[in-house]
Amino acid sequence: MDRIALVLGASGGVGGESARALIAHGWKVRGLVRNIRVGLDPAITWIEGDAMRRDDVLAAAKGVSAIVHAVNPPGYRDWEKLVVPMIDNSIAAAQANDARLALPGTIYNYDPAETPVARPDAPQQPRTRKGGLRKAMEAHIETSGVRALILRAGDFFGPRSGNSWLSQGMVTPGQPVRSVMYPGSKGAGHAWAYLPDVAETFARLLDREDDLPRFARFHFAGTWDADGTQFVRAIGEAAGRVPKRKRMPWMLLPLAAPFNPTMRELIEMRPFWRHPLRLDNASLVAFLGEEPHTPLVESLRVTLKALGSLE
Repeated sequence: MDRIALVLGASGGVGGESARALIAHGWKVRGLVRNIRVGLDPAITWIEGDAMRRDDVLAAAKGVSAIVHAVNPPGYRDWEKLVVPMIDNSIAAAQANDARLALPGTIYNYDPAETPVARPDAPQQPRTRKGGLRKAMEAHIETSGVRALILRAGDFFGPRSGNSWLSQGMVTPGQPVRSVMYPGSKGAGHAWAYLPDVAETFARLLDREDDLPRFARFHFAGTWDADGTQFVRAIGEAAGRVPKRKRMPWMLLPLAAPFNPTMRELIEMRPFWRHPLRLDNASLVAFLGEEPHTPLVESLRVTLKALGSLE
């Protein structure tokens, strides 16, 4: 039988990479998009619709065996109103087709001051608004009884990552890397996830449907920068120069926050840069045999080239 997956958010970062990885593994992939336009990946079967409309999601999901929910409201607008109804639409589509619902998870479900190492079964005690919404999404999935797969990872980067800490503040897209503005406190570790590796992990897990429990939750360790220096050093190696390291001006961000929702989100995430939170991937490695991993300098070179930041 043909394996068919519906990817919500297939025109974005994690959704697009997951779609490409699934296609490479022999899946047929549909993508739900508000407007079919020039430039969309021709290997994906595009269906016009809105993830906020349940009928659109149900129609697009007809006959699929997997649904990847990788869609978010743009620009952090109306998260409280949109995030949970959107996941409920995907849950309904998964129930209607007895499909596996796959969700990219985040570290925001935890309090980094209390959880230095997070295993998949660690208590979720978020201290941020965004973390509370992510916890609610996972709770809706788990209590629904659908076949589910949650793969949690650290901060994304990659050639098509969309909004990311790397591209939105640490380096300047379109310009050679001469400095790196690092958000983290001195000595605080941080978890990074290269999107193509995360997508490959999703594909390998979905290929093992018969071996997965009905509700599966795994953690993707990615690159663990133990003291905040490894990632900046690797950016320099990828760029072919030693960049000047700058500190993010956290004290100035509140001045722009009343007028800029992105700034408000950045401020809320500061605890994850002051306290280390490492993801334990032991169960993932036990299940797959390994965690897909592209060497850090290589992955950053690909990313910086896509950003136009290599000379």
